[in-house]
Amino acid sequence: MMQAARLFGTGDMRLASMPRPTPGPNEVLIRIAAAGICGTDRHLFKGEFPCNPPVTLGHEFSGTVIENGPGADLPTGALVTCDPNIACGVCDPCRRGRVNLCQNNIAIGIHRDGGFAEYVCIPAHRAILLPAGTDPAYAAFCEPLACTLHGMDMGAPLPGERVIILGGGVIGMLALQLAARAGADVMLVTRQSEKRILAQSLGARETAATLAEAQAIWPRGADLVVECAGVAETVAMAPALTRAGGRIVILGVLPQGERVPIEPFDLLFREIQVLFSFLNPFTQSRAAAMIATGQIAIAPLISRTIPLLEAPHATANPPLPGEIKVIVVPG
Repeated sequence: MMQAARLFGTGDMRLASMPRPTPGPNEVLIRIAAAGICGTDRHLFKGEFPCNPPVTLGHEFSGTVIENGPGADLPTGALVTCDPNIACGVCDPCRRGRVNLCQNNIAIGIHRDGGFAEYVCIPAHRAILLPAGTDPAYAAFCEPLACTLHGMDMGAPLPGERVIILGGGVIGMLALQLAARAGADVMLVTRQSEKRILAQSLGARETAATLAEAQAIWPRGADLVVECAGVAETVAMAPALTRAGGRIVILGVLPQGERVPIEPFDLLFREIQVLFSFLNPFTQSRAAAMIATGQIAIAPLISRTIPLLEAPHATANPPLPGEIKVIVVPG
């Protein structure tokens, strides 16, 4: 038997005892070392994002290979991170190489049991090996970094461009670092002073607390605005911070059904591109390599670690002031 933090329905997440899973064909059994609580997990708890309860949440995790099922041959004892999205490979988007838009996607930690547990079984091809000595807590950041990489690939910041990041959560802090590594001048906009201070240490040239402050610093706006908060207010303010001919990438996840007002004439007249970035198509291995080689600062993003027992409470409640990422450590 093992313990798992399971979502039984909207607003009902609790620790449960259940049999330790046995790997099926081409699957591996992973002992969870660390799992991150994502904003999407909070949306799932509130019923704002589709899933298949009862299900063990947790799609950002790392762990060690304990057992191979028939047909799998990963080295036991190896540290792996999980790419949680299992595309079908046969639907129209998959056939066009758009696996993140798979019509039959099964996401580990959303549609099938995930990493808020002592053990999990995943398809062997969803496990990405990490070098020995990689911090398991850092490895749990591979999935959010992979999603951020996809969005920044779409936004394609160039050296010397101005980039505004809206939101000081983990995606915002990762996007900030990627934009700075690309040679862009970066501003992070968030109301929380602790996060503005952290942003400066991670490479932000400027920070602002409000739309008005950001406009006062860069009156002509930015070449690229990346919305990372998943809040209607920041999505709505993005065009006002974008210069003529610029582009916007929406990385944040808003609740399903939420509407945001925009002015098409303004976007047309200034030829603003608005792009939406979803999931992590073919970027998880890049993320793992960047984290394993220390190219992205992860330690400052870990706000606290908690035991599995506290995962339901932490998921059900908003982040604490200044909090970036909570890591669940089952052991």
